[in-house]
Amino acid sequence: MDPGTLLARITDYASRPDPYPLYAELRAAGPVVRQEDGTFLVGGYHQIAALLHDPRMSADERSRTAPAPYEGTRDASFLRLDDPEHHRLRTLAMRPFGPPHSPHRVDAMRGEIARITEELLADLPADRPVDIVDDFAYPLPVIVICRLLGVPREDEPRFRAWSDALVATADIRPGEDTTEVERAGDRAGAELREYLLDLAERRRGRPADDMLSAFVNEPDPSLRLSPQELAVTAALLLIAGHETTVNLITNGVLTLLRGPEHLQRLRREPGLLPLAVEELLRYEPPVHLRERVPLVDIEVAGTTIPAGTSVMLALASGNRDPLRFPEPDRFVPDRPDNEHLGFGSGIHLCYGAPLARIEAQTALGALLPRLEGAEPAEDPPYRQNAMLRGPRHLRVRM
Repeated sequence: MDPGTLLARITDYASRPDPYPLYAELRAAGPVVRQEDGTFLVGGYHQIAALLHDPRMSADERSRTAPAPYEGTRDASFLRLDDPEHHRLRTLAMRPFGPPHSPHRVDAMRGEIARITEELLADLPADRPVDIVDDFAYPLPVIVICRLLGVPREDEPRFRAWSDALVATADIRPGEDTTEVERAGDRAGAELREYLLDLAERRRGRPADDMLSAFVNEPDPSLRLSPQELAVTAALLLIAGHETTVNLITNGVLTLLRGPEHLQRLRREPGLLPLAVEELLRYEPPVHLRERVPLVDIEVAGTTIPAGTSVMLALASGNRDPLRFPEPDRFVPDRPDNEHLGFGSGIHLCYGAPLARIEAQTALGALLPRLEGAEPAEDPPYRQNAMLRGPRHLRVRM
């Protein structure tokens, strides 16, 4: 088929259960292929890794030469900014989360994550197939990120709707009119930011042991986020803190159910779990596509990409590149030299990767005994989103 239609075919919902043959087609035709709409699609591991580290590549969608079809009102989080502004905001956001200022914050959550996991497992239904998504993989990271940020758990239904609307704006839909999706995302973003700012203000002068308290009570004026920066950053952490982890856990369960020999091995050798999670991040990554925009004309694998052009980096394709990984379409729980792209790479390497690793290791480790003899009750329906790929439901007979 025409390589120029690859992005449209990859993002077509019909491809959601198994996009990997299309990624193989991309690598064979490319690894850089211009699409019919002028976008460039990159599928080779080495090219993707180089572009993620290239300072000439912008994460800011405003760097595109072609105007966006819809000019929204959402402020960009540091995820979609370039240095030096990206570095400033990410550094301030990291202060209450990780090293060097809060080196024990995430690691100290291990015991609590294990307790939350056991509570969720104890509440799994016995009178119907378990939905790994709704009954387990979704609530676990939501409860964790709520506790870290200081968001009341009872407010989760409110921000789930906001999160769904905002995540929809990050989807990739070539040729589609996304105006209504963008408008809904604008409304959801404004409501979520207002909610988080109000929550933070209630902690001013009365801090608790959470990140919103740390943000709003920072004593050094030079290290404070402005109210708008605080709201945008907290919204990013709240959404990113659970969306991808849900996919990681669910994709992990589905992979083990489809490969019971791996399930048996991990039950015998639980010490392999950290390596197995890394392999899951390579084999079935929660994030499949990321956009970048060159600030100048650049050459990649013999192809010149003009400045201001949208470039889609197919991270999931790079993770299956045989030029980087032997037998890339095989799940190998103890795969060596596994420098995957599951959390991205470069300056935008996933902020929450250490937390996601702990959550996935804990969740899968606790599920291993319960998955013996389990099987999916049906072929899982997938989420609409092609960028954040994962089952919408995974109903399992335990």
